[in-house]
Order: sequence, then C-alpha cells, then structure tokens
Amino acid sequence: MPQHPEAPRRGGIRVRAATAADEPVLAALDRAVWSPLHAVLPAPGPGEPFFGEGHPPEHYQVAEDRGTVVGYVRTVPPTPLSCNAHVRQIQGLAVAPAARGRGVARLLVRAAMDRARAGGARRITLRVLGHNAPARALYATEGFTVEGVLPGEFLLDGGYVDDVLMGRSLLG
Repeated sequence: MPQHPEAPRRGGIRVRAATAADEPVLAALDRAVWSPLHAVLPAPGPGEPFFGEGHPPEHYQVAEDRGTVVGYVRTVPPTPLSCNAHVRQIQGLAVAPAARGRGVARLLVRAAMDRARAGGARRITLRVLGHNAPARALYATEGFTVEGVLPGEFLLDGGYVDDVLMGRSLLG
C-alpha cells in the first residue's frame, strides 16, 4: 500500500502530535462522542482526566480544523513484548459530530499509519465492534482486513456484540 502524501493535512484540517495542553478539549470531545456503538468502557464523567497512566499525550495525534481540535487517534504498541515491537495498534479514534463526513477519520487513520511507519512498525492492527459498520467500512477502504472475530465478546446496551480484529501491513 502506498503512503498517503496528503496526510497529515486535508483542506483546512491538519494532524499534529497531541500535547498536555489538549487535555480539556480532548476530555470534552471524548464525553461528546461516547456511544455504545464504539465504546466498551462506561461513559467518561465530567472532570475525568483524558490523559493518565498508560495514556500519555505522546500516544495521541489530533486533527485540527483552523486551530480547533476536531478529532484524535491513539496509536500504541499492542503489548510491552519485544517480539511484537514491530506492531502498532489503533486504540481509539474519535471525531467531533460537527466535523463528521469531511474525511477527518480517514486523515487520522492515515496519519496513524504514517507515524507507525516512521517509528519502524511493519504492521498495524485494531479492534472494532461488530455493529460499528461505518468504522469497519472506513478501515476496509484503508487496507485493513478482518483477521479474527470474537463472537459475542461484549454485552453492550442489552445485546451481545462481536469484537472484530483487523490489521494490515505497513510495508510497500
């Protein structure tokens, strides 16, 4: 798959590394977009910090539209093991409702892949809920394929939901 030269910018939207100063806006964004369509954890409460142990600013990239943060992606090594240090995993992607439909999520996914490549990763993976058709379609158009399904892995909003494992190579 080719690298995406337009990342990290599209129109007035650019992607940059997150900083500690982004915490209040990212916490508000996280509360605004929370939904059982994509979240397995309970909704974040008011005043709950966004960054924390295991979730430092360095793990995040943010999308800005003319200086306003409109989304983020979190990309991390999937485990602390050296035997899979060549893999990165997307463990969070959010776009503000007002910015949806403008390619922000796609830009963030591409920026995550570019950052992973630049860090020496050969592969990128993610987990997505089976009922999250929009996210699954986005990932598929960016070259991710289903590599496994954990049927009924989560009980969310009164129904059992599959955990879909997707991944792709970052080579070539």
